[in-house]
Amino acid sequence: MLFSANLGFLWADRPLPDAIRAAKAAGFDAVECHWPYDTPPKDVAAALTQTGLTMLGLNTLRGGAGENGLSALPGREAEARAEIDRAIAYARAIGCGAVHVMAGFAEGPAAEAIFLANLDHACRAAPDLTILIEPLNRYDAPGYFLSRSDHALRLIERAGHPNLKLMFDCYHLQIMEGDLTRRLGRLLPVIGHVQIASVPDRGTPDHGELDYRHICATLRDLGWQRPIGAEYKPVGPTDDSLGWMAGLRAI
Repeated sequence: MLFSANLGFLWADRPLPDAIRAAKAAGFDAVECHWPYDTPPKDVAAALTQTGLTMLGLNTLRGGAGENGLSALPGREAEARAEIDRAIAYARAIGCGAVHVMAGFAEGPAAEAIFLANLDHACRAAPDLTILIEPLNRYDAPGYFLSRSDHALRLIERAGHPNLKLMFDCYHLQIMEGDLTRRLGRLLPVIGHVQIASVPDRGTPDHGELDYRHICATLRDLGWQRPIGAEYKPVGPTDDSLGWMAGLRAI
C-alpha cells in the first residue's frame, strides 16, 4: 500500500515546506494538508519539486471563529465561492489534484440547495481537479451539514459532475456508520480519497476498533492503487509514531 502524510496533523509544528521534507525522509509516497494559505505557494511547490512528492489535496478555509466551512451556509455564497476559487488557484499553483469543499454548520433544504450550487461552481471552475466532500462525525463536528455517506452519495448524484467525489475518512465513517468493508465496495466508484486513523482516539492506525490490515487488504482487493491518507493525531513527535507504516505497506 501507498501512504500520504496529512500535514495538518503530522509534523504540524514545522513550516509546511519542512513538513513536506520530513514526510519524504520518513518514507511517505505523497502528502496532503488542511489549510496551506499562510505559506506562499512557490515555497510549497519548491519543496514538492525537491522531494518528488505530490500534494494530493487541501481544504477550503473554515471561515471565521467557530466556523467549519462556508459552502452550505445560506447568505454566505459570495464568501464561499471566493474561498473555493482561492483553494483552486492555490491547488493549481502547487500541482495539487484535489480540493475538499467544506460545508460548515448548517441543516435543512436551503443549506442543501446552497451546498449543491457551490459544488456546481467548484466543479465547473476546476474540471481538471477532483472536488471532494467529506462526512464528519457528530461528536467531533456537531451540527456539520454532512455526516453520513448516503447523504454524500445523494449529493454527488444530484450534482452530476464526474469530478465530484467522496472523501472516505474511515475514522469519521466508522463512528457514524461502521460496516466499512461493504461500504467501501459499494461506494468505490465515487471515492476520491481514503483517510485512516484509529477509532475512537484518532491516533495511529494500529489500535482501536478498526483493523486496518483488513481495511487495506479490502482496498487492495478492490483495486485501489492510490495513496491512503494518514490523518491521525500523533502523541509526541511524529517521527516516533510511524511504526504502523511498515506493516500496512506490506499488504
